Amino acid sequence: MDRAYAEPLDVRAVAAVVHVSPAHFIRSFHAMFGKRPHRYLQRRRVERSMFLLRETDRSVTDVCFGVGFTSLGTFSRTFHTIVGETPSGYRSGHGPVIAPHCIQPAAMRPRVAAGESAGESAQIEQFWRSGAGHRAVGWRRPHDTHRGGITT
Repeated sequence: MDRAYAEPLDVRAVAAVVHVSPAHFIRSFHAMFGKRPHRYLQRRRVERSMFLLRETDRSVTDVCFGVGFTSLGTFSRTFHTIVGETPSGYRSGHGPVIAPHCIQPAAMRPRVAAGESAGESAQIEQFWRSGAGHRAVGWRRPHDTHRGGITT
């Protein structure tokens, strides 16, 4: 599902691959990932669209259809539900990410909609803004270089 996020979801075909009924597959998937397969796929599509909106100049409509949504309205509603803002609002407020690649997936994932409380989200953001996160992964922020590198 992660590789073929732009493809339509065929639960019956996926269940047949693992030799279980569609209903059993959905229950097992939900028990393992905490979401139904359709919701999981929607989230993957939104995460990919967040990347495309930040890093490319493709139109919102092109991004919508490129990640597998078949309706611009459904894409915008789902994006707003998961991210908390519209796709065009997200694009105007977020530029390309300047961070090590190992940090980008975690840093760009929508937190509040993912089940974390607003307090947890604020703590994580404060952790990265303070520089502790950068030091934890051994990455220098530009203003740390005058002190001879990373401080502890």
